Amino acid sequence: MPSLLLSSVFFLLAFAAAFAITALVRRHALANAILDIPNQRSSHSIPTPRGGGIAIAIVTLAGILVAVATGLLPARVALAVGGGGAAVALVGWADDKSSISAAARLTVQLAAAAWAVFWIGGMPSLRMAGMDVSLGAVGSVVAVLGITWVTNLFNFMDGIDGLAAAEAISVGVAGVVLMYLLGRPGMAVIPVLLVATSAGFLVWNWAPAKIFMGDVGSNFLGFTFGAFALASENSGGLPLVAWVGLALLFIVDATTTLARRLFWREKVYAAHRQHAYQRAVAAGYSHATVTLAAVAINGALAVLVYAQHFSPSLGVIPLLLAPAILIGIYLFVEHLYPMRRA
Repeated sequence: MPSLLLSSVFFLLAFAAAFAITALVRRHALANAILDIPNQRSSHSIPTPRGGGIAIAIVTLAGILVAVATGLLPARVALAVGGGGAAVALVGWADDKSSISAAARLTVQLAAAAWAVFWIGGMPSLRMAGMDVSLGAVGSVVAVLGITWVTNLFNFMDGIDGLAAAEAISVGVAGVVLMYLLGRPGMAVIPVLLVATSAGFLVWNWAPAKIFMGDVGSNFLGFTFGAFALASENSGGLPLVAWVGLALLFIVDATTTLARRLFWREKVYAAHRQHAYQRAVAAGYSHATVTLAAVAINGALAVLVYAQHFSPSLGVIPLLLAPAILIGIYLFVEHLYPMRRA
C-alpha cells in the first residue's frame, strides 16, 4: 500500500501532466480544425476543439506503467486495463479526427473488453448482498458485454461541459475512500489516476468549455472504470456491485434513454439531445448547475453504498433508496422537459 505522501505526489504529477497535455492538444486541435461544430442536436453554440480526453488516456496509461514497474499494480491488471484501454483510446482518437463507422468502433471495444476479461480471469462469481453468486462461463460473456456497455455509456453521457470528467472524479474519489474504509486499498492507484487526470482535464472543460473530451476520453474512462471494477471484484477489493451503485446516475440515464429510443426504433448511435441531463439544460438549467447536481447525486449514492456495507442492520433499504432517488429525479426532468422522438 503506497504511503499518503507517495499517493499525493503521484496524484499531483498526474494532474499537472493531464493539464499541460490538454493545453497542447487544444492548440493542435485549433491548428488542424479538429472541432465540434454545433448543430440542432448540440448543447453548445460555438465551434469547440475536441479530443482533449487523449490527455487523460496518455497520463493514465503512463501511470499504470509506473505502477506496475514499482510493484503497486499486478502485471495482469496492467495488461488488462492498459492494453484494452490503449486500443479503445486509439479508435476514439481516430473517430475524433475523422469519423469512423459505429461497427468498427464496436468491434474494437468488444475485442478490448474480451482482452481485459481474459487477463482479469473472467467473472466466475459475483459478491452480492453478502453472498457469492456463481456465474461460471456465462459470467465472462456478461463481463465482456458489461464493459462494452460502460465504455459507450460514458460516451453517451458526455454531452455537456464538465459532466463526464466530474462523474469520473466523484465516482473515483468515492470508490477510493470506500476501498480504504473497507481495508481493501489494493490497486487504488488506477482510480486515483483517473481522478487526477480527469481533474487536470476538467480545468479546460468546465463551463464554458475550452475543449471537449471527445470519444478518446469518454470511451477510455468508461472502459477503464468497467475493467477496473471487474478486477476489484476478482481481487477481493471493492465489489463490482458497489462500483455499479456509485455510477448508477450515468447507468440509469443512459440505459433508460437507450431503451426508449430502441422502443421508438430510432438509430441509437445517432446524435440527439434526449438524455435527462441534456433535457435539464434545454429546460433552462446551465451546464455548470446540471454538472454540480450530478456530483451531489453521486455523493448521495456514495452514502448509500457506504451504508449498505457498514450498516447491515438497514437490510435492503439503501439498495431500494438509490433507484428510488434516481427515478424521482428522472421523472422531475421528464415533467420539466418531456423526452420526444428525435
